[in-house]
Amino acid sequence: MQKTPKIATLKFMTLVGSAAASIMISLPSYADDTKINVGALRFTSHAASFVAFERGYFKDEGLDVDFKFFQAAQPMAVGVASKDIDYAVTAISGGLISLAEKGAIKVIGGALIEEKGIDGQKIVVSDKAFNAGITSPDKLDGKSFAITQAGSSFHYMGAKMAAQEGIQLTYKPLQKVGTIIGALKSGQIDGWSIVPHIAKPLDAGGAVHIIGNVADYIPNYQVTTVFTSADHAAKEQATTKAFLRAFSKGASDFNKALVDKTAGEAAAEDMIKLVHKYVYADRPYEKAAPSIRNGAMRISPNASLNIESVKDQLDWFKSEKLIKDSITLDTLVDTSYLP
Repeated sequence: MQKTPKIATLKFMTLVGSAAASIMISLPSYADDTKINVGALRFTSHAASFVAFERGYFKDEGLDVDFKFFQAAQPMAVGVASKDIDYAVTAISGGLISLAEKGAIKVIGGALIEEKGIDGQKIVVSDKAFNAGITSPDKLDGKSFAITQAGSSFHYMGAKMAAQEGIQLTYKPLQKVGTIIGALKSGQIDGWSIVPHIAKPLDAGGAVHIIGNVADYIPNYQVTTVFTSADHAAKEQATTKAFLRAFSKGASDFNKALVDKTAGEAAAEDMIKLVHKYVYADRPYEKAAPSIRNGAMRISPNASLNIESVKDQLDWFKSEKLIKDSITLDTLVDTSYLP
C-alpha cells in the first residue's frame, strides 16, 4: 500500500521532467547563440538591420549580431568574401560581381529599392556648378561626376542618366562618401547621385543643390542587395534563412513607420530615435531627425529582389567591359533564398 504513491509520484515527476526538457529544447538557446558579423554603412538605407537588432528580431532567431561599419561598398564586399563579415547590404558593383564570378559571394535578397511615388535618390551638384548654370542633369555635359570606384552604383547611376540625356561625364573616383561630400562642398566636383537623407540636408545647407531624381532615369532600380559568402549560402542555410527573416521584420517595421506612414506618429518618432543611434549619431537628435524622416526610401518587403533590375545592371557592366560576358544571373544570385 505504501509503494503505490511512490511509484505514481515517480512517474509524475518523470513526465514533468520530460515535458520541461521538451519546452527547453523548443526554445532558442540564447547561451549558445550563433554569432554573426553584419556589415553596414551608417545610412538610413541600412535601417532594416538596425531595427532587427534593436527590437530583438535577430535574438529571436538565435543570432548574436555584431555590426562592422564601412565607408564604401567595395571593402564590405571584400569583407564578406574573406569571411570577416557574414552578411551585408550593399549596391551591386563591378567588384561584387567579380567576387561572385570567383565563387566567393552570393546575393540572397533585396534591400533598398526605387519605387514610384516614394522619394528616392537625388542627382546633386555643387554650389559652384549650380551658379555656373548647371541647374538640370542635361547641363552636366562634359562635367565631373563623383563615384567611389569604377563600377560602383554611383558609376551606374551616372551612366544611365548620361545615356538618356545624351551627354558625357568625367568620372572621378574618390573612394569614400565623406570625401565626395567634401569635394562637392568645396566645388572640386560638379555632380553626384546619393540617397535623400544625405542629399536633402546638403541642399538645405546651400553648399549643394538637388537638380534631379534617379528614379526618372532608372525606375524600379534595385539599389542595394543582401549578400553573403557563397560558402555561407550553401552550407549555413538555417542561419542564412534566420538572418533574412529577422532582416525582413526590421524592414517591415521601417516601411510602416517612415515610408507608408501607416503605424502612426508615435511609431515614426520611435523609429527615428532608433535609427539615430546609427545614422547621424554625432548630431543632436533635433537636427538629425528631419534628415532621417525625409530620407526614408522603400526597403524591399521580405527581402524580395527585382530580378529585372539586376539583369539590367549586369547588362550595363558587360557593356562597359567591367565584367565578363559569360557572367549570368545565377553567377551572382542564389535564387533559392528569394521569396
